[in-house]
Amino acid sequence: MTSLSRRLTAEALGTGLLVATVVGSGIMAERLTGDTAVALLGNTLPTGAILFVLITLLAPLSGAHFNPAVTLVAAMQGAMSARTAGLYAVVQVAGGVAGTVLAHLMFETAPVVAGVQARTGGAQWLSEGVATFGLVATILLGSRVRPPAVPALVAAYIMAAYWFTASTSFANPAVTIARSLTDTFSGIRPEDVPAFVVAQCAGAVIALGLVRWLLPNEKPA
Repeated sequence: MTSLSRRLTAEALGTGLLVATVVGSGIMAERLTGDTAVALLGNTLPTGAILFVLITLLAPLSGAHFNPAVTLVAAMQGAMSARTAGLYAVVQVAGGVAGTVLAHLMFETAPVVAGVQARTGGAQWLSEGVATFGLVATILLGSRVRPPAVPALVAAYIMAAYWFTASTSFANPAVTIARSLTDTFSGIRPEDVPAFVVAQCAGAVIALGLVRWLLPNEKPA
């Protein structure tokens, strides 16, 4: 089994590269076009692509969570201890913050700038709950019925959720925190983060309950 230090490194690296892609592609899209729809598409495609790459390469090492909500579900299934889950969450957040800083430095902007884009209200919170519910359900069902397809399934789901949710599908507490440190296309105001995180965790737990009911005899992934 891979040592804990290597697993934590893989989680930090994966989350960092994911956030660097989200923030960096958002900056690039914003600079190349004034059309919001085109910019969102330019943000969506790289995010889906990097998710496929990162999950494929790092899943054998750490499980490729890159997301405290996914780690929470893993702990609730007994797949890891509470201590390990806590460490996963810490390095995911740290990696995400580093990803934002890296993206800013690549585009010659200040390393950290508080987000200014308002993302609040019932529709946004519901969107984050739905987005995270769908993500976790995709992971849990995919890992039970077709494990080799999970990287593609997750990438495809997130690309779709960018467009069918009002929040553009953050679906990840670590990514949400990291995106509160950028005032670019993909940013969020720091004060809007707590409600997003609560909605995301609620969506993840509901997904776990539903999948347990749908497949009661399947072993946890």
